[in-house]
Amino acid sequence: MTTVAITGQGVISSLGLTIPDFCAGLDKATVAVEATPWSAETGGHLYYSPVTGFDPTHWLDERTERGSDRFAQYAVAAAAEAVADCGIGQLDPLRTAVVMGTSMAGAATLAGAQEAYDAGGYGSVPKKLQMMAWPNMAAGHIALRWNLHGPLLTISTACASSLDAIGIAARMIASGQADVAIAGGTDNGGVKISSLGAARYGMSPTDIDNPHEICRPFDRNRKGVMGGDGAGVVILERAEHARARGARIDGIVRGYGSLSDGYHPSSPDPSARWEIAAMQAAQTDAGLHPGEIGAVVAHGTGTPVGDTAEILAINTVFGESVCATSIKGHVGHTAGAAGVMGVITGLHTLATRALPPTASTTDLEPDIQFRVPLGSPGSVDLDAFQVNAFGFAGQNASLVISRD
Repeated sequence: MTTVAITGQGVISSLGLTIPDFCAGLDKATVAVEATPWSAETGGHLYYSPVTGFDPTHWLDERTERGSDRFAQYAVAAAAEAVADCGIGQLDPLRTAVVMGTSMAGAATLAGAQEAYDAGGYGSVPKKLQMMAWPNMAAGHIALRWNLHGPLLTISTACASSLDAIGIAARMIASGQADVAIAGGTDNGGVKISSLGAARYGMSPTDIDNPHEICRPFDRNRKGVMGGDGAGVVILERAEHARARGARIDGIVRGYGSLSDGYHPSSPDPSARWEIAAMQAAQTDAGLHPGEIGAVVAHGTGTPVGDTAEILAINTVFGESVCATSIKGHVGHTAGAAGVMGVITGLHTLATRALPPTASTTDLEPDIQFRVPLGSPGSVDLDAFQVNAFGFAGQNASLVISRD
């Protein structure tokens, strides 16, 4: 069977625009949070975790920058970091795949175009609206940047998008369709109408004064989601191909599970049976049992219902044998980028043998059986970790990654 290696990483996040800055923020339990510009419209406080200091012209020429939505710009920037990190030099244009995930895609561009039309009519509609807003443009701009002609796919499975993108890309390599894949996910979290919708639905609390109490995954007093922003990309490579060129191997994609909850548009089945099934499917695919997996990077959104189901799932699959964390208290819910940011967190844990803490969480839900590091990283002895990503419409995905 073909072994699929991870040989490069890149991230654009609210903790920083590089992998070292991102990981340092995780370890320090940094909470990147500020009030949204439209917070007052809610009659309370609406917070989010935006990328700051991002200059797209550092990665894109002026024409591409003007003709692309921020979600695509984030993707190209993260991909550039990952390609440089893997040290591959020239990508084979026919043997390199691009598989990217996104949830909201160009929603910011669409919302802005509607506002422009309402104010100024037909002549105010952006000429490049479709090229900026369509979901496949992040992957498309990556292929354009490196002159790639291999498989080019966009995955939109809500908040499981980037984990599904990595799983699908790994299987493409394993089946011989490509030697290398640029895979991950991206979303522009600064979309006013989407943020207000989340508040109206009750996902994002508006009645909390302290921004550090907005998103508290697995906390007894959790109330909901903090919106997030950014992109993450990993380079996947046929392991023989990577070893032949002397590449550093950060991890091996061992197993992938993806299935439907089939229960509710936004809430998980409270029995957690299908989250459990997705996790077990990834383990079976990996050929590993729970005792061989030392850490879980959980989906952990901080919602009362969502966390309850995932706690039950992790308890059932692992019991007390595992250490788990969620990074959404640090960077918010990055939607299409959430899964790949979890993968990058796990790779950092493999390298350091320390799992980042769950930021803002102080009083753990008493039903939790597994260990959760709080305040500082938790020491873990591991050769493999698991990442969960669960999305609206019952999208359940899980990935198992091990050392080389």
